[in-house]
Amino acid sequence: MRIKKMINNTLSSIMLVIFILLVVAVVLSKASGGEPAFFGYQIKSVLSGSMEPGIQTGSIVALKPGGDMNRFEKGDVITFRNEENLLITHRVVEATMNKATGEAMYRTKGDNNDAPDMNPTSSTNVVAEYTGVTVPYVGYAMNFAVSKAGSVVLMIVPGLMLLLYALYSSWKAVAALEKKNAAILPASPPPTEIQ
Repeated sequence: MRIKKMINNTLSSIMLVIFILLVVAVVLSKASGGEPAFFGYQIKSVLSGSMEPGIQTGSIVALKPGGDMNRFEKGDVITFRNEENLLITHRVVEATMNKATGEAMYRTKGDNNDAPDMNPTSSTNVVAEYTGVTVPYVGYAMNFAVSKAGSVVLMIVPGLMLLLYALYSSWKAVAALEKKNAAILPASPPPTEIQ
């Protein structure tokens, strides 16, 4: 009986934690326009394998936005917007300063790519610096959560889980009450036949 109660409490705790995490993920994604941030760090999904094996496809990375975007040197990993307005996270392989404009120009390369990127990027296109924090595979779930289908699922699934848990708890409570009442009531005598 004690083991059953421990399992029930453990399952209840896990369901509560999952529910809270799902609600927080949805609220943060919606509040930030699909760009979750924690304590000043932006969380982004990695969609390609250009930085593997260090940063795997489907991972999430923590980026530190802001600061002087002219500060980066060879070896730093930066996130920038390319010509198609896509975010790219690559390593700086060459940094030069344009004295006339006061902007740095960065030649970048993905660690898994054979050659540097075609066009250098200006420091004005740099969005953030990679902090070195990456969590594998979570990016797949985060991309799904931000999608319309994911938002619907993340709103419906926790509600269904809570409903099923409430039904299960109610059923267990009723069964326990019936068992208790059956133990308290005296056994009735067998019915007599009337002739």
